[in-house]
Amino acid sequence: MSEPPGDAPFPSGAEFEAPIRVVLAKLGFDGHDRGLKVVARTLRDAGMEVIYLGLRQTTDSIVAACEQEDADIIGLSMHNAGHLTLAPRMVKAVDQAGLDVPVVIGGIFPADDVPTLIDSGVAAVIGPGASAEEVVSAVKTAGNRQAAAR
Repeated sequence: MSEPPGDAPFPSGAEFEAPIRVVLAKLGFDGHDRGLKVVARTLRDAGMEVIYLGLRQTTDSIVAACEQEDADIIGLSMHNAGHLTLAPRMVKAVDQAGLDVPVVIGGIFPADDVPTLIDSGVAAVIGPGASAEEVVSAVKTAGNRQAAAR
């Protein structure tokens, strides 16, 4: 039996791979959001679903958005020198909520702080000058590690 013109058969399940869902936010009072907006567009253009929370978020508001949106990744932008306090606080809030969602941070921080951030549970750290490809790769890698752990 042939298909009617214009009606394609249903695609197989493999063709319905869900895109990575990323919650992007600025934690605390840091008001520099231009970079985060660029990252939002970059991830969207790479085929990810972006939930942009914007400025002045709390750990509770980010966790709530992750729960409501069934997010795969949290992306935080930090430029206020609070990364050693705020990033581990976000990781702890995610753990306390019982979520299995990696936290990726980007921003400006000393290279010496990166190992401390990774040791605190941050999945990836993206520094200034990272290319769009590096940003997408870091988010995908964090998502793949999380998916493999499930």
